[in-house]
Amino acid sequence: MKNKFFKVALAMLLGLAMVFSATLCAASCKKEETLPPFDENNESYTESTERINNPDQGFYRPLYVRLTENGASFNQSFISDFTQLYHLRIDISAFSANAGGADKPITDAALDGLGNLLNTLYAREKSAIVRFAYDKGYEGHKDYEPPFDVLLNHIAQFAAVVNKFPLTVTAVEAGLIGPWGEMHSSKIANKNYITPMTEKLLTEINAAPVLVRTPQMIYDYLGISVKDAPEAKISEEDKAYRLGIFNDGYLGSETDLGTYSDRPRDIEFLCGQTDHLPFGGEVVIPNSSLHDIDKCTAEMFKLNLSYLNIEWNNLVIEKWKNSAYTEACGDDAAYYGKTAFTYIENRLGYRFVATGCSVENSDTLKVGVKVKNLGFGNFNKIKKCKLLFVKDGAVAAQVQAQDFNGGGQISAETQKNFGSGEFEVYLCVYGEERGGKPAYAIQFANENVWDGDLKANKVCTVVI
Repeated sequence: MKNKFFKVALAMLLGLAMVFSATLCAASCKKEETLPPFDENNESYTESTERINNPDQGFYRPLYVRLTENGASFNQSFISDFTQLYHLRIDISAFSANAGGADKPITDAALDGLGNLLNTLYAREKSAIVRFAYDKGYEGHKDYEPPFDVLLNHIAQFAAVVNKFPLTVTAVEAGLIGPWGEMHSSKIANKNYITPMTEKLLTEINAAPVLVRTPQMIYDYLGISVKDAPEAKISEEDKAYRLGIFNDGYLGSETDLGTYSDRPRDIEFLCGQTDHLPFGGEVVIPNSSLHDIDKCTAEMFKLNLSYLNIEWNNLVIEKWKNSAYTEACGDDAAYYGKTAFTYIENRLGYRFVATGCSVENSDTLKVGVKVKNLGFGNFNKIKKCKLLFVKDGAVAAQVQAQDFNGGGQISAETQKNFGSGEFEVYLCVYGEERGGKPAYAIQFANENVWDGDLKANKVCTVVI
């Protein structure tokens, strides 16, 4: 959900010189009710329109990867500081006789090569959408799949590697079947194969969502008819809770080139999945009016759009770069006159802004921060969260919070035993500690709040 309140727990002790206790809680907690009114008028609590790289979202670049008996090959120079998200198009045709290879398990060398690639991305704090296919060279071949039992065994093999990189892998697109792994055209591109393949993927992959090509494939997996979709309820305990779609016909036609059979109904169903799963794909058909900037953003918000291909369709991307966001497009006044591309790029996925801060400085120090998500998408991965109290460039104390689910209100109470004077308060949202520093941290979209060394966002200043 875009604005979730959440509870946070007991703070950790930070060395002998920084002994304090802290309690973080949700907006409904009694302690938060005692906070003074939030200061929401400071200019720093408005959104910047600058581009930000954050994990698991944005315009991705496709990266072709070939697995062979001897390992994995890909263009390592393709991985750059500029791009955060990559779409790994992994060619496993070497392990299918129909594609000119051999019907056999993926070799250890190939799996090691895949692991090395994901580890390279992990070391650089990059994110990846992963798709495997038997389409040799990703050139549009059909019927290249091996016998189905071989295919299912391949899933178990590559899933074991993918599961080692939960911070890196944004989603696994089911792929495998048909040209480009887009799950159409081949002889086995039907529910008799796609449904058990989906079950295998959901069973074997536990570190990432699984995305199929159409809502109908989800209906088939659930064992429901199209007319039952509006009433379908998927609980967090169901495997299908992790099942979404990738849309490589996005905004190309009323059906998105066959993605939808009934667009309004299918989208209503998908909203129940995309409120916690990534959703994205490729925009297509340059002359389609569905991707006009004054028409497309409402649905982008509704479907919680997370990512798009920066390279396809390049003519649609150019259309956005040469169109302006105006009053006719929406009420984001800071973007009036800027390009449609800038607006869409900045809205893909989540985009957090601190919108206010409250401080009560009495026997204890109470700090509250309001956070709003302005992006199309949601926060699909739970992150860790902490507040840092910084004086003269050094962290004097920190409050470790419970997991951050995205947006809402954060509050903390601590004893004032870590010094006196003026302290800058930073909010750090991150995936893990690595070498004593946060990794996969989230940058807020406020102006001049990000500290690249701390990997945290300045939210206010307090005087003790």
